[in-house]
Amino acid sequence: MHPRSSLTVLAAAAALLTTATTATAATEPVSRAQVAAHFDLDAEQQPENITVDRDGSAYLTFSFARQIARVSPSGRTHVLATLPAPEKANTPNLGKAFVGGIARADDGTLYVTYATGTAELTGVWAVRPGGRPRRIAALPADGLPNGLALDRRTGRIYVTDSVHGVVYRVDARGGRATVWAEGEALRPSTFAGANGLKLHDGAVWVTNLDKGTILRIPVPARGTAKRIQVHATGMPSIDDFAFTGRGDTLLAARDDNEVDLVRPDGTHTAVLTAADGLQTPTSVAVHGHTVYVPSAAYLTNKDPNLLVAHLDR
Repeated sequence: MHPRSSLTVLAAAAALLTTATTATAATEPVSRAQVAAHFDLDAEQQPENITVDRDGSAYLTFSFARQIARVSPSGRTHVLATLPAPEKANTPNLGKAFVGGIARADDGTLYVTYATGTAELTGVWAVRPGGRPRRIAALPADGLPNGLALDRRTGRIYVTDSVHGVVYRVDARGGRATVWAEGEALRPSTFAGANGLKLHDGAVWVTNLDKGTILRIPVPARGTAKRIQVHATGMPSIDDFAFTGRGDTLLAARDDNEVDLVRPDGTHTAVLTAADGLQTPTSVAVHGHTVYVPSAAYLTNKDPNLLVAHLDR
């Protein structure tokens, strides 16, 4: 990173931590947890997923509002785009339209998953800076596309389907999505299976919400995935996650109001809880020494927000 960019990131993180509302507790290596932005529950501004820009701006999906929003380093929220509403949503498990995972390309294009229960709208959508949302790949209407990650090196997008329990792959330029990984470890047992998704160290990493697991799927040079490795277990209601920048150590959001530190050996410890301001946390982003945790308030029905905290490396 360019030194000037480093200074910009540090200044942005400091601004968020300074303007935030102080909370009460956190556990090493996370500290100084504070709520940086509050969202409008009545407007269904419930943040599902997050990606962070170089300057510390957070890009969020508001799942049921069908919106993509930016939260500036000062904590100001600006809605960038609203995805078109289906004539009649019939999304599996949810009933209503749902915007899920988000990733940002180097040119500023934002990619998101959209589930509506309709063939016309369900799939992967892209929003170029200043442009309108457009669908670049269709996905099965009877599924629930959820987590999303962009491989900037290959230009491929990976997407989880929480109902079908698979991982799709599609070209970021658009086209036909194909099933890249499938198997019992990805399938749901009661409600939702494959959920959060990240690319890290030559592998696709996926959570299974129902089974409380984190999975590692090596990316072969060609073709579809062959092996699914169980990296961690015993994490009920696990959603999305982010790597801390130290090997395979990661932070995972759980719907039961926890963010867990997961070590390379798979052991895990809660480092953030409801005492810090979590309200059904859904995802995590790590940028420099700052941790970002959106809370959608799906289960608490109170104060959807964006929490920030300091990460001691």
